[in-house]
Amino acid sequence: MIASILWFQDTALRLGEDQALNLGEIWVAGGFMMWPLGAALATGVLIIVWKLVDLQLKGGSNKKVLTAADELISVGNLDEALDLCNNSGAPAAMVLQAGLSRYDEGTERATQAIENAGAIQVAGLEKGLVWLATLANVAPLLGFLGTVIGMIQAFQAIEIAGEVEATLVAGGIKVALITTATGLTIAIPINIFHNYFVTKIDRLVIDMEESAQRLIDALHEREARRATG
Repeated sequence: MIASILWFQDTALRLGEDQALNLGEIWVAGGFMMWPLGAALATGVLIIVWKLVDLQLKGGSNKKVLTAADELISVGNLDEALDLCNNSGAPAAMVLQAGLSRYDEGTERATQAIENAGAIQVAGLEKGLVWLATLANVAPLLGFLGTVIGMIQAFQAIEIAGEVEATLVAGGIKVALITTATGLTIAIPINIFHNYFVTKIDRLVIDMEESAQRLIDALHEREARRATG
């Protein structure tokens, strides 16, 4: 941990020959807008780590319960499939459990229960994504705001000095643009992870929908056999 902190302090942004800014100088030069940008970064990292773990666990449990439930449903062991789903906390199990618990009430009631449970589980899978999307949009805006504030301060310095000096203008603009670069640096990876999570959730939802459709088909066949019997 100490080594990581020392690396962070010694890391420098290369600007040109014999010119560099270490991260500590960048933080100070960016002004007070670096604090909300830092908060956005910390929040984004926490959400990303949480969603990586959450979706990995739910994806594994989903695959396991869907494989076992599909086998039981295919041979008509609906009661065993219901017991399996009752003993699993996977999102797919909750969806199938809603339909299996009402299969004696008719296919229409079971289908409605599956749709309702599916909507709830999808909402659970998507939890946190709205925050990532918000951070991906807000971080660049915070950076641009910091840049505008920095430019105002630079022109104010010129006004106070009473003359335009190249070093004064260049230094002020460089400092002002630091917040824009920081905002974009935060927003780009957050947006990438957001899209990755959306894609992964879509795959999980498709798997659940396919399994739910197989259950509905099995219930239709069950009703058809009862009608003809």
